Amino acid sequence: MNNVNWMTAYPEIFLLVMACFITLVDLGVKSARRTLTYVLTLFTLGLLAVMQAFYASNGETVYGFGHMVVSDAMGNWLKCFASVAMLVTLVYSRPYAADRQMLEGGELFILSLFSLLGMFVMISGNNFLVLYLGLELLTLSSYALVALRRDNGNATEAAMKFFVLGALASGFLLYGLSMMYGATGTLDLSSIFQATSTGHIKHQVLVLGVVFVVCGIAFKLGAVPFHMWVPDVYQGAPTAVTLMIAGAPKLAAFALMMRLLVDGMLPLAIDWQQMLWVLVVLSLLVGNLTAIAQTNLKRMLAFSTISQMGFVLIGMLSGVTNGNTFSAANAYSSAMFYMISYVLTTLGVFGVILLLAREGFESEEISDLAGLNQRSPLFAAVMAICLFSLAGVPPMVGFFAKLSVLQALIASEQISSLVLAVFAVMMSLIGAFYYLRIIKVMYFDPPLTVTSVSAEKHVKAVLAINGGLVLVLGLLPGGLMSLCAVAVVKALGT
Repeated sequence: MNNVNWMTAYPEIFLLVMACFITLVDLGVKSARRTLTYVLTLFTLGLLAVMQAFYASNGETVYGFGHMVVSDAMGNWLKCFASVAMLVTLVYSRPYAADRQMLEGGELFILSLFSLLGMFVMISGNNFLVLYLGLELLTLSSYALVALRRDNGNATEAAMKFFVLGALASGFLLYGLSMMYGATGTLDLSSIFQATSTGHIKHQVLVLGVVFVVCGIAFKLGAVPFHMWVPDVYQGAPTAVTLMIAGAPKLAAFALMMRLLVDGMLPLAIDWQQMLWVLVVLSLLVGNLTAIAQTNLKRMLAFSTISQMGFVLIGMLSGVTNGNTFSAANAYSSAMFYMISYVLTTLGVFGVILLLAREGFESEEISDLAGLNQRSPLFAAVMAICLFSLAGVPPMVGFFAKLSVLQALIASEQISSLVLAVFAVMMSLIGAFYYLRIIKVMYFDPPLTVTSVSAEKHVKAVLAINGGLVLVLGLLPGGLMSLCAVAVVKALGT
């Protein structure tokens, strides 16, 4: 047991203990709004974020539990941001959930903590089994969250689709991992890296395993052609749960991609980068063109997410050129920066949607935002800032995120990379249409209702900070970008 090193698992242990403790405490809570459970959950998430930021600032890379778990700067920052994202999600979600009797048993808070635990395990995994266990804990919690409104037919249907397709995705990933294990004889990512770099293993076996692994990752990201679940789940799930799926889990999916493809299979980059190239083209094309035809706001944002994941994959496919890894740190850090900025922007967009909803009214159609500026200038401003960011309009953080991944792509100095960059810019111009359409509806269309928009002061404060960060990080992106660069360099160095 000398190789256990409990320090690598302190955040996960704390989160598990607090999740169990809050479950027990909630049994005695009588308040319909679950105030004590809510406060304890936010306290847990806040403390976790501080703990992870402290670990990340130290910059140490520590392995534990027989090299199965790793605590490094990249993982700790991702866990910190995931904790903050989940905290903000619950702040936005509580009024919405209370109006729809989703807080009666406290499951919303408990399941959100267990889904976060799954993300933590995924982010810390340095072994195929640990990564898969974290993934399953996250997905099982997500299935239950989507079906939380048991009396709602749309939520039940979305949960069934999510379960069936999620199980299929897990099967793809597990089959790919089993093939990699059969070829290399190990589950440890470092050992797999060494085994695949020797060249003694049949390349055909390795490539077949990589194909299934990339398909499994593409399912979790929602990249085309493995995107079928995204629009239906986004639209059918309660909006609070939609944000839980669209926000923090994307950071864990990025970590899964980094651990498997970079930490374990970088010598096979020439193979999986070609697959990502196809996923990027299809995701940008299908995501942007299909989003134009949508009138449901959540469904439109689902297709928007698909196209945004295409940009993240651009960063991932730019790391290795002709066997040269000199640009790897720049490419992967730009992808990490893009994913963090996307999650921040998504929190703001869905936060406004959640706060506009009221009992008996979902605020899911684009027309529901008509005249929002006249009803609430704050909500309209935050929504506009976030939509401009998603469209890649300067000076929002989304513009710099797109610029960084495109710069990493062009730096490879390949003709195909230049063609892909031009294609991505063209798709962004198409995507700007459906984002700007919503802004036009908010500011220039007459309101359909005179109902005032109200929210608790602390919720409004969080929303204002959220929108402000999207703008400030666009004006001053250097700090976050250097944080991502240092974290990725240290992860690659180990």
